[in-house]
Amino acid sequence: MSSVLTALKVAKMKSKNVSMVKKFVLLGFSDLPNLQGFLSGIFSIVYTIILIGNSLIIILTMVDPVLQKPMYFFLANFSTLEICYVSVTLPRILVSMWTLDRTISLLECAIQLGFFLILGATECLLLAVMSYDRYVAICNPLHYPLVMNPKKCVQLAAGAWLSGMPIQIGQTCQIFSLNFCHSNHIDHFFCDMPPIIKLACGDTSMHELSVYIVTMLLAAVPFVLILASYSKIISTVLRLPTAQGRGKAFSTCSSHLLVVVLFYGSASITYFRPKSSHSAGIDRLLSLFYTIVTPMFNPLIYSLRNKEVIAALRKLLHRV
Repeated sequence: MSSVLTALKVAKMKSKNVSMVKKFVLLGFSDLPNLQGFLSGIFSIVYTIILIGNSLIIILTMVDPVLQKPMYFFLANFSTLEICYVSVTLPRILVSMWTLDRTISLLECAIQLGFFLILGATECLLLAVMSYDRYVAICNPLHYPLVMNPKKCVQLAAGAWLSGMPIQIGQTCQIFSLNFCHSNHIDHFFCDMPPIIKLACGDTSMHELSVYIVTMLLAAVPFVLILASYSKIISTVLRLPTAQGRGKAFSTCSSHLLVVVLFYGSASITYFRPKSSHSAGIDRLLSLFYTIVTPMFNPLIYSLRNKEVIAALRKLLHRV
């Protein structure tokens, strides 16, 4: 009888623990208390660079007639995406560091995760669209103006922005329908799927499987399309008769390919590693790459390696 009463008490305590989790605590970089001021300064500088660099690319593509091309239309979309993507996580990190308040409600956490997943899916799809644009430009140059007409460009961009939205909203709702009873401490600097699922009660294998399926659909499939596009591009470029032509063709693709490697390299290691090898410190470091470091370098990669963008920037600075 006493064992039954004990079991009931434990069950009651567990149910209370489940219902009590109404807020999460984002531990972030709390394990580095002496570096909070330094890190907040670095993140503030990085955020400023991201905002200025990507905004400058958007402005240049709007005001310079030379940049009124499909490639730069997609680049402007990509820069807009990077600003939104970073703004989902970085301001929250800075506020937590300044106020030392690391709590976040379940609703705020769900909203942050939802936007993060939607924009992450958009980035994967938009990188695939940009590779398709380069494929048509290099492999079918005579048909390029016809294929990549303004209407088609808008449709492709809109598809990249909207396609992943219903799936990722559904996945966010599914994750936050779980009961959380282990702890309310998220060992990360933002609400991401792996650390949140780790806090859930009971068997989460089906939820983890759904995460893998969605990741394969919205990340791995676009990556395969990017690889297919670039395999065709490389084989076409290598057949060009002159070294100058090959160099020019490669220069228009190298920036995009570098961004793809940076983004997919760090993100795929995070989401496709075996669960047993997951470490909070490594996950945070890898997340910094694809959420903050890569968006900071993107404007530099696209501007420093693109003569038309540099020329447009010089013209803009002369006007000012």
